[in-house]
Amino acid sequence: MWDLVVDQWFLIVMGILIAIASQVQVPKSQQQLKQTVVNYLAVSVIFFINGCTLPTQVLIENLSRWKVHIFTQAQCYLLTSSISYGIVSACATDKDFMDPALLIGIIIVGCLPTAISFNTIMTRKANGNGALTIAQSTIGNLLGPFLTTALLKLYTSTGAWYTDILPETEGFTETYRYVFKQLGLSVFVPLLVGQIIVSVFPRLVKKVFIEWKLSKLSSFALLIVIWSTYDGAFESDAFSGVQSDNMVFVVFILIALFLVWIAITIGVSWLWLSREDTIAVAYLVPTKTPAMGVPITTIMFVGLSEAAQSRIQLPMVIYQGVQTTLSSLLTIPLRKWQATESSPRRLMQAETLELDDQSQDTGSHRRPAHNRSASTIA
Repeated sequence: MWDLVVDQWFLIVMGILIAIASQVQVPKSQQQLKQTVVNYLAVSVIFFINGCTLPTQVLIENLSRWKVHIFTQAQCYLLTSSISYGIVSACATDKDFMDPALLIGIIIVGCLPTAISFNTIMTRKANGNGALTIAQSTIGNLLGPFLTTALLKLYTSTGAWYTDILPETEGFTETYRYVFKQLGLSVFVPLLVGQIIVSVFPRLVKKVFIEWKLSKLSSFALLIVIWSTYDGAFESDAFSGVQSDNMVFVVFILIALFLVWIAITIGVSWLWLSREDTIAVAYLVPTKTPAMGVPITTIMFVGLSEAAQSRIQLPMVIYQGVQTTLSSLLTIPLRKWQATESSPRRLMQAETLELDDQSQDTGSHRRPAHNRSASTIA
């Protein structure tokens, strides 16, 4: 029992922080400042630590895997958005039951890019390929401003009754400016600085982040990001304005979406990827970032009332809790699954080395023949 508590400390602390956020919030006048500080400072800490602990060569190798990039991003955007839109279309039969803003919010969740900091931490916790996760997260969030806005425009232009509340969308210049500024300052710059520091002071970095285990700071930084999201939601009374049956419906739909997305991802990835890569992709596809969703919806749907904006963004907030809980719990079976492949692989490598040694010993007694073979090959 204690081992489970220690293993899932992140989930426990997250629950405590959400409980605190529900009772005490940052004043409304300070919400924008809080969001800016958290989005830049906390995320920067996470990627600075990733830059210090990730070998440069490994990162470069994973950035060059274009087939995996196409495979993953297609699922991150096309698979998740089409399934969420299909679910909403199937459920939007009763105008008197569901709040249209919540249905739009569910569609938005499926259109969002993958989370950046969250799935990096979860992938490493599950012994997946952390370098691949960083590469895919970076690419996905570079594509996000273009693909997310295009998909939202596509799915909300169908004439469905729940889209009647939306105003006409205008240009997306402000969206692009905001997102790329945040990516540059909170992701690329800290990652680059971390890579430079680890190349100049490798022993010091290893001592600080590995031996002293200060890499754990990235988990605490992520907890601050999650707390900030819920603090803003509770401060805006986003939860209080929703009917209880609608809330239950949204929670169960979001849980089902996460499980369906990750099940499909693992199933198709396992066919051609290693288990370390499969774990990375499994966290990349179903995890979504509200850090991009909130500004995109705010800018795209200018003119909506504050209450409607809060309800549209509510599924994103709820989904963050859903993905954090389920992702954290899934690290346990995924670690065990990855280990079952690693052990035979290590045994095979050891046997290969032993056979190589034996062949070298045998070859030393037949050196003339070996030399003839070598000269023939040459």
